Amino acid sequence: MPKHDSLWLKSLRWIQKHLVHTIVVPQDPFADLNLDASRPLAYVMKTESLSDIAALSEITAKLGLPSPYEPLVANGVIAPRVVCLQGRKPLFGERAGNEPFLECFMRLLAVHKERPELDIQLVPVSLYWGRTPGKEDDTMKAAVFERENPTWLRKCLMILFLGRHNFVQFSNAVSLRYMADEHGTDMGIAHKLARVARVHFRRQRKVMTGPVLPNRQALFHSLLKSESLRKAIQEEAANKKISETQARETAIEYLDEIAADYSDSLVRIAERFLTWLWNKLYSGINIKGAEQVRQLHHDGHEIVYVPCHRSHMDYLLLSYILYYQGMVPPHIAAGINLNFWPAGPMFRRGGAFFIRRSFNGNKLYTAVFREYLDQLFAKGYSVEYFSEGGRSRTGRLLAPKTGMIAMTMNSVLRGIERPVTLVPVYLGYDHVMEVATYHKELSGKKKKKESVWQVFGAIRKLGNFGQGYVNFGEPITLQNFLNERAPNWRTELADDPEQKPSWLTPAVNVLANRVMTNINDAAAASSVTLTSLVLLATDQNALERSLLERQLDMYLTLLKKVPYTTYTSVAEGDGKHLVQQGLELNKFVVCADPLGEIVSIETSQAVSMTYYRNNIIHLFIVPSLIASCLTHNEQIPRQQVVSIVADFYPLLKAELFMGIKDVPAYVNQVLDFFIEQGLVVETDTLTIVPEHTSQLLLLASSVSETLQRYAIIFNLLANRPKMERSELESESHLLAQRLGALHGITAPEFYDKKLYGTLSVKLKELGYLADNQDKSNINRIRDQANSLLRPSVKQTIVASVTAEHTV
Repeated sequence: MPKHDSLWLKSLRWIQKHLVHTIVVPQDPFADLNLDASRPLAYVMKTESLSDIAALSEITAKLGLPSPYEPLVANGVIAPRVVCLQGRKPLFGERAGNEPFLECFMRLLAVHKERPELDIQLVPVSLYWGRTPGKEDDTMKAAVFERENPTWLRKCLMILFLGRHNFVQFSNAVSLRYMADEHGTDMGIAHKLARVARVHFRRQRKVMTGPVLPNRQALFHSLLKSESLRKAIQEEAANKKISETQARETAIEYLDEIAADYSDSLVRIAERFLTWLWNKLYSGINIKGAEQVRQLHHDGHEIVYVPCHRSHMDYLLLSYILYYQGMVPPHIAAGINLNFWPAGPMFRRGGAFFIRRSFNGNKLYTAVFREYLDQLFAKGYSVEYFSEGGRSRTGRLLAPKTGMIAMTMNSVLRGIERPVTLVPVYLGYDHVMEVATYHKELSGKKKKKESVWQVFGAIRKLGNFGQGYVNFGEPITLQNFLNERAPNWRTELADDPEQKPSWLTPAVNVLANRVMTNINDAAAASSVTLTSLVLLATDQNALERSLLERQLDMYLTLLKKVPYTTYTSVAEGDGKHLVQQGLELNKFVVCADPLGEIVSIETSQAVSMTYYRNNIIHLFIVPSLIASCLTHNEQIPRQQVVSIVADFYPLLKAELFMGIKDVPAYVNQVLDFFIEQGLVVETDTLTIVPEHTSQLLLLASSVSETLQRYAIIFNLLANRPKMERSELESESHLLAQRLGALHGITAPEFYDKKLYGTLSVKLKELGYLADNQDKSNINRIRDQANSLLRPSVKQTIVASVTAEHTV
């Protein structure tokens, strides 16, 4: 009987199976890693362990991978399926050596020398029984549950107390064929493989558990000794005519208000609660791009997560997803408004640190917060903050607040050698709990202060929220960004570290906009957002079901054949499936008559559904503008379409944080798609195929409100070229309100004063508000915008602008 089949070991495995719950990272190794099911593979583990191999066996059976108990047979050579870097640790005495495992490496390499076609995959596998990082003042508890090199007795205790928190992490496979061809097959290569594997496992552990946690009070004392904070305390004492002791006590109060108090025990409890919560709320959480972030952690980057902000759920969802993806939940910058009992203390122990909405020129508070943030980076803790500064009330990204990004960049300038990388994160939901509240606030109602009663009220209303979406966007490494913006930044700072560089503020603004653009690049097109986009483009927010399904099929095909970016995710299934999902979530209603079924948005819900449409409007705004050009012109040359889009794109980019790299190429790809789908034919000009006019009209409607805004702005500029920025903003907003009242426009962003402010800034950058402006450009864009409007809307805008100018 093989050793692993003995009755004793079978009994131990049976007991372990009932004590252990294992989480696999990544959840689908074949999809996320470079595993090839057709090639033989062996597992590489750090330490020989019966319990680890038993846990691995349970997982490989579920994933369809070879069992670790099955020997690896290659070219007549039989080798163990599992190769360990070190032997098991006995209760007493020395650990067994790794000579048998090195010999196994050698045998596998030798087989590759004999058979050139053979390529065995070495798959590193890490197991973690609990994920406590340990503390700087750890005592006997850490010794008893010591995880890296436990004896069998300690391992039994770990399984007993931490078995429900066992993680198995698979890593990218290493090709033995590559190693044999590049480095040979002697004993030196076997030793090198072992050394590389040790480094890999050490890094993996740090990614999974994070750095050692400091004692909170010891951290405070350490921060207070820093040169910058001592100087700030002295200045506070001098400015306010108080003693340095009093100023120091104020600094300690600020630290106590700000600093997190991360607790692994609370995180483990929260994990169970959140698992229950997500299962109750969501039918699934869709994740894209986690592997690239895990690799950044593994490569030693300091990670700063910068998600969009839709809901209070954001804090919980991102931390939960990172935990289950084998990464440590970040320290989160939370608004001080969330520091109420009992949520505040719980958030703090979950890693939240609190930040005031405004520093109000408080130099001591600013110095304390900056020093604390520097310390987080220095110790290697990942950080999360929302650059929008607050939750979006319209579903669009807000203009970024640059404070936290500026502080992060300043930390890099002060000498962090480890790469600091911003990871934009798109968070999306089929249902956002706060949407109804947002629209009350936009209509003028005062924002309610967060309280424990709001928490209980929200829990009471829990229901079917559909699916959630977490997409990680293109990372931005700050050192690389600085090299791009200011190639000599290191030299400049070395020459005069106290002098603020002239390029710093513009660079921070560019970086903030790039972060927002990368968030939108990673948008998730879901059943709710796509269906909302289609129905809100109709006059009555209703469409015959088969036509709705056909339009959705076209949108899905467009996103897949002409992808907005590689980071964007698209809902699975076809239009029929998406409509059914939306109906099951009660987002839409269906009624039948003798001619068929009609799907619609209830009148009371129309404004709310604009929130979900706005999540992805940027994905379709250019195709919609192209469709508008086609539907307003019986025949139009391709180059004219490209030219019109080029004129409007800078404003679209500023308004919607768009990042299309080559706009003319993208426009041509969309036009080619329309031709391929039989919607348009091209001879010398582009012409719509009559039976597909309705599809292109529906698509064109999505850009109509945007074009109305631009028509208002450029008609005003054409009539009053010397308009000041502030005047243009207020007049545009006033005309938008009038247009909305006359033509039934209900979308909240149409009346958003901040949006007109954003557009006016871009207009100034483009030279449309300069003294030496080119009026021919303004007139051309005005005429283009007017030509793409419905006649009644155009008449209202032109008449209003002319009447106002006359007055």
